[in-house]
Amino acid sequence: MTSRDYDVVLHGATGFVGRLTALHLAAHAGGARVALSGRSKDKLLALRDELDVDWPLLVADATDAGSLADLAASTTAVATTVGPFAKYGLPLVRACAQAGTSYADLSGEVLFVRDSADAAHDLARGSGARIVHAAGFDSVPADLGVLLLHERVVADGEGTLGETVSLVVSMRGGVSGGTIDSMRTQADIVKANPALRRVLADPFALSPDRAKEPETGAEGDSWLPARDPLLGQWVAPFVMAPFNTRIVRRSNALQDHVYGEGFRYREVMGVGRSPLGPLMAGAVAAGLGGLAVGMALPPTRLLLDRVLPRPGSGPSEKVQRGGYFRMEVHTRTSTGARYVATVAAQGDPGYAATAVMLGESALSLGLDPLSCAGGVLTPAVALGDHLIARLRARGFELSVSRTS
Repeated sequence: MTSRDYDVVLHGATGFVGRLTALHLAAHAGGARVALSGRSKDKLLALRDELDVDWPLLVADATDAGSLADLAASTTAVATTVGPFAKYGLPLVRACAQAGTSYADLSGEVLFVRDSADAAHDLARGSGARIVHAAGFDSVPADLGVLLLHERVVADGEGTLGETVSLVVSMRGGVSGGTIDSMRTQADIVKANPALRRVLADPFALSPDRAKEPETGAEGDSWLPARDPLLGQWVAPFVMAPFNTRIVRRSNALQDHVYGEGFRYREVMGVGRSPLGPLMAGAVAAGLGGLAVGMALPPTRLLLDRVLPRPGSGPSEKVQRGGYFRMEVHTRTSTGARYVATVAAQGDPGYAATAVMLGESALSLGLDPLSCAGGVLTPAVALGDHLIARLRARGFELSVSRTS
């Protein structure tokens, strides 16, 4: 791989999150050999001037297989922000898998990751390419939080993970136009092929071997408010849970279910322990349910398309700087011990913080001595402790404590 021209190519660099990732790389890539890629050379030139770097520019388009093959062959790792990935992602995944080039994206799309695994996992294992989906707020905090718990529990000799809950304690940030566009695209795909609803509803939809997973169990995602028995407080559905939980379960399966036979995982949003908890949880659940229904019905879809953020748009720099997130991953082990992992950072989760997560994932793929085999992987499996160390160096909190 040392014969490649670049360590990292950032594809989609002139988009909203692409530009933020480019700014992060310009500040923190050090001596890494970085190139910028996109459809428009003029926009790339303007971005390079803004960054005040001398990085090479590559013109590549998601619809041009030749340009994607050239891009993949030129570098050790590619990071891409070009979505919705169900529309534009697979050609670059295939090009990287064929070239033995590692890859990271920001996908939060279950159907795309399933298609990617079906199309490229074996090919990537053969070539050594590490294809890493969900390398942003989807799903780095959840995936690394569970990994931290597993490592600490093993080190303490407290058995394996059992019931595990990721709790969104607090979060502030804007709504991503790209995320909304991904939701639109997934709704359209399911409308065209209703059988895919079963894939989306399957808690183990991203497992590498579905036959080895339970047919039913406690992992189903609840869209109802509830008082969580492990946390002892009222909780509401978390909008990213239907994707994040499947990434975490894929991480477990790819590691031969190392988290434990009793590992059960879910994600929720905390609303506190006050008497108003049930009402607050109900309001969140109703809002998320309304959004899902609204995306599926043509009349409300037209209205939502007018008011929701468009692709390529995003919050101001002031709003991004004022953003933050704090997540706690709680577990009860097979020995009865209790632990909590905390993952937190300053910066808008879907923009400023995500740009750090994607940028550091790309640098890790391009520079770090990773030991995992190739394949369609997850952040925890492909990057693990390397990414944890990198994010800590960028001011993220990633910690574990024993609570009982």
